[in-house]
Amino acid sequence: MRIKLLPALIAGMFATTAFALDPFVVKDIRVEGIQRTDAGTIFSYLPVKVGETMDEDKAAAAIKALYATGFFRDVRLEAQDGILIVTVLERPTISAIDVTGAKEFDKDTLKKALKEVGLAESRIFDRSALERAEQEIKRQYISRGRYGAEVTTIVTPQERNRASINFVVTEGEVAKIAQVNIVGNSVFTEKQLLGEMVLTTPGWLTWYTKNDQYSKQKLAADLETLRSYYTNRGYLEFNVDSTQVSITPDKEEIYITVNITEGPMYTVSDIRMGGELLLPEAELVRLVRLKKGEVFSRERLTESAKLIGDRLGVEGYAFANVNAIPELDKVKREVSFTFFVDPGRRVYVRRININGNTRTRDEVIRRELRQLEGAWYDNTKIQRSKVRVDRLGFFSDVNIETPAVAGTSDQVDLDMTVTEKATGSLNLGAGFSQGDGLILSGSIAQQNVFGSGNALALQVNSSRVNKVYSVSYTNPYFTPDGISRGFDLYRRDVDSSSLTIASYQTKTYGAGIRFGVPLTETDSINFGLAAERTELALNDSVPVLRYLDYVNTFGTITTSLVARAGWARDTRDSILYPTIGRLQSISGEVGIPGTDLRYYKINYQHQWFKPIGLIKDWVLALNGELGYGEGYGGRPLPFYKAYYAGGVSSVRGYDTSTLGPRDENGDPVGGNRRVVGNVELLFPFPGLKADKSVRGSIFFDIGQIKGPGQQPEFESFRYATGIALQWASPVGPLKFSFAFPLGSKEGDKIQRFQFQVGTGF
Repeated sequence: MRIKLLPALIAGMFATTAFALDPFVVKDIRVEGIQRTDAGTIFSYLPVKVGETMDEDKAAAAIKALYATGFFRDVRLEAQDGILIVTVLERPTISAIDVTGAKEFDKDTLKKALKEVGLAESRIFDRSALERAEQEIKRQYISRGRYGAEVTTIVTPQERNRASINFVVTEGEVAKIAQVNIVGNSVFTEKQLLGEMVLTTPGWLTWYTKNDQYSKQKLAADLETLRSYYTNRGYLEFNVDSTQVSITPDKEEIYITVNITEGPMYTVSDIRMGGELLLPEAELVRLVRLKKGEVFSRERLTESAKLIGDRLGVEGYAFANVNAIPELDKVKREVSFTFFVDPGRRVYVRRININGNTRTRDEVIRRELRQLEGAWYDNTKIQRSKVRVDRLGFFSDVNIETPAVAGTSDQVDLDMTVTEKATGSLNLGAGFSQGDGLILSGSIAQQNVFGSGNALALQVNSSRVNKVYSVSYTNPYFTPDGISRGFDLYRRDVDSSSLTIASYQTKTYGAGIRFGVPLTETDSINFGLAAERTELALNDSVPVLRYLDYVNTFGTITTSLVARAGWARDTRDSILYPTIGRLQSISGEVGIPGTDLRYYKINYQHQWFKPIGLIKDWVLALNGELGYGEGYGGRPLPFYKAYYAGGVSSVRGYDTSTLGPRDENGDPVGGNRRVVGNVELLFPFPGLKADKSVRGSIFFDIGQIKGPGQQPEFESFRYATGIALQWASPVGPLKFSFAFPLGSKEGDKIQRFQFQVGTGF
């Protein structure tokens, strides 16, 4: 008996196909047509074995199962003298995949995307996977704004039942946003509203931001931004009615229309408290940022609810729920709010888990935590712990979550996840002037040696002025309670001949030890002792008189024992990009009696940062510095310990160390009194509002250097204004400034452009 069953076009048809097959007992099974597939694989899919009876239902099930594997494009069953013959035609394998014409993406990126949809070299060729691959390539191009991209597939059969696939891509042009229209606005101009949105028409920075390319996610974020803009200004019933996005037939321009309803502006008529008030009502009311009679602001409403929740969190109520229920009076256009407080149960922290620190040891992080395991949950301590860990400078991101412990109602775990970053640094400083050209300096440091939290720094400065060779080591937790200890070994060579000051050379060798003692969370003191030996040489054939007098009095070699001490209070929210807080510090050094040098220097610095409420994301930064030095015991202040000003770190717009008294040759010689002030407006760089790594600034600098016996004069101050840019670029921190000196005098050395470059490793 010989019966041939024709293969079906789709696998589902086999289950209902009727076969004219008389049942028979299978004496043997033979497989024909296989090249790569193992015969045992086919046997495993057959619903019958030798000695069992084969019928129509089992034949249909066998064909359906073999097709479902995806290995075969044709399957036949034959019966001959009790032998079941399975004949298959295998699908080809993919020998190679190539993409031509793709410039927007590299080939590896596209091949990775193709692999995720089931198309890769050495896999079985599947026509449906090929169609999915074409759609995936188009999707990748649409995500880049290339809506006109076309993909053509060429499949080339090869020997040994293989096939190569070539995707030919025609990328087309990037579709740009030609116009954004807002319909329905009357209170605010369209220009004001468009200025709040990220999506925009092509501009001078959109080549970098890509904000002129349409994105559904960006549009959704922009609509929420518009909602916040209105509701923060009292328009409680603002609504986005509809949005329309259309593209031109050539798929190169996109038009966006947003239809809105502004509604009336509401003022706050009353604020009340309700629910379970565990704290005095008056204390909670003081936390509300909305006041009676003010224009409603959703931002201040949300902030008020958060402040009340945070206050309850200090008492251990981690899951406190605060809801502000509005009551609208549409006639008077007033709204009142009742803050309903549900504190929940008081909870404590069961366990603290730290994740993400592949290099940094756990103990380095845990010693900064102020929230302890087994203690009541305290929101302020948790936030302080996050700030302290972030201020270590070892991590680019610090995130804290407090999930509830399963099966309990009064326990949470504290999960801290950190993202480590490069803690080594190779810093370069540079300035440019007409006289000296480019001046470079550098240092190399590792702030987290072997993940221990200890700092090791090696400074090698080979500039024409300062040659510094120093090694510093600091252990921030020399004692368990946070007393730090550090050692310094250094050599400093100064050659002032390339500066526009009186010429001299010094070689200073020194070694010192220092300690830091934390007093509070924000206050600390430091003190140290260093021994120094200084060799002095005068370069000029006719030395400056004050330098010559110094050498005649003390000689060319001096030794000293210098004691240093200081106090600092730091409440800034960030070290690199502070937006709020203060930094105050007082430091001093004194040459101890019994050595050649007897002098003292006192320095004070005060920095202040405050967001400007009227302009979003703008920060006002003030900096003031005072310095005073003098000799004692009949000894003068060593001239190489004098104060200088001018340059990138003090008064921009003037050449480095050129402000202040001058010698008989007209060269700056420094002074014993220093005053520097800086006013700076920090703002997000235009076009990059969402990118916190780039900040611009407008600055105003002032400074003065006075010598012994000279009276402060207003005319001796120097001023400068200008613009600056800070960018935490992929290659490291970059700072640029361009200054315009104001009221400069004859003989002043001007340096308009300055920059600093750094890179991490």
